[in-house]
Amino acid sequence: MFKKRNKEFSYETELLNQGAYIDLLASNPETAPIYLTTAFNVEDLDDLQDRYDKKGFCYNRNRNPNRAALIELMTYLEKGENSVICSSGMAAISTAVLSLVKSGDHILSDQTLYGETIDIFSKVLSDFGVSVTYVDFTNLDEVKSALQKNTRLLYTETVANPMITVVDISAVAKIAHGNKAVLVVDNTFMTSFGIRPLEHGADLVVNSLTKFANGHSDAVCGSITGSDELIQKAHNLQVLIGSSADPFTSWLVQRGIRTMSLRLEKQMANAEKLAKALSAIPCVQKVNYPGLKSHRQHELAARMFKNGFGAMLSIVLPDDREKMNAFMRKLNLAHYAMTLGGYRTTLSHPIMSSHYDVPEEKRKKMGITFGLLRISVGIENGDDLVEDFLQALTVYTAS
Repeated sequence: MFKKRNKEFSYETELLNQGAYIDLLASNPETAPIYLTTAFNVEDLDDLQDRYDKKGFCYNRNRNPNRAALIELMTYLEKGENSVICSSGMAAISTAVLSLVKSGDHILSDQTLYGETIDIFSKVLSDFGVSVTYVDFTNLDEVKSALQKNTRLLYTETVANPMITVVDISAVAKIAHGNKAVLVVDNTFMTSFGIRPLEHGADLVVNSLTKFANGHSDAVCGSITGSDELIQKAHNLQVLIGSSADPFTSWLVQRGIRTMSLRLEKQMANAEKLAKALSAIPCVQKVNYPGLKSHRQHELAARMFKNGFGAMLSIVLPDDREKMNAFMRKLNLAHYAMTLGGYRTTLSHPIMSSHYDVPEEKRKKMGITFGLLRISVGIENGDDLVEDFLQALTVYTAS
């Protein structure tokens, strides 16, 4: 409620004020409005103090109704106590990690991660005196052996990008907590529809909401979810470094999430169908998908993932650039995109995209070769998708 003005001012002054506020009740729209404002007016200092005390809305970088709505949704989906909404998945990862470590601390990380996460650890944090060790998190003995007295944080992805390996979150959480360390899990590939890492012992879960959560390839956003204590630390840092998501993006992502379960159910079914079909093609040297019995963590994945094995897979083709180009051009449905998780099927070449800046020695240790293609499966008709991939792969058998 705002104080009524009892006087009309000059043209240029009224130009700024007329229509600025709505007198009629507009508090119950079917779809939440987008609050495109940098700040919220307050009546007086008592009103301002009340907003501080109740964590109300004053300045957009601190809090915004659209972010607050998305915070409520993500907190429910990941079963945490609170969340922070960030300007990108990388902002979520950076904000979460920076809120937990300081100079002299050690991070123990899975060796197979999104390439730019590795860049943050190895290129940015190292400049601030934070050391990082990379090991195979599917080997629990290796994880235990790599712990140090100053290990503050363990970091992994639910399903590793792009090798599609699966980590036993519960087991890694026990190792982390036994060393008085915090476990942070990136759940972008699986989303809360596939698994909730906090229920398996993780302390913080990060998501690139840009991907499957939003699902429409039209918004860049990220989230951090966990306990009130850890989220407050992340929020305090976020306010200072300005990694908050903008109102329109927050609104778009919340809209996209409303259909996430419908999309992912179809995407996971399509991914399993495509993985099985591709595994029978001789020119496909390997298919990485946890829904296949040939996947070395299939039994673990079956225990952990109750709604499906995810919509991401990767395949290994011969290291032949000319034929790979021909294969990509011959596809009618799947197309190349520097992202994933959209409603259409997309391809990515890790060496030339997500892991382009990762040293070759590290890439080889992960198993990333030139012939590796990452596939994000969409909601097309599954039979159409399989048929299209099979006809495109004939370039490898043509004389």
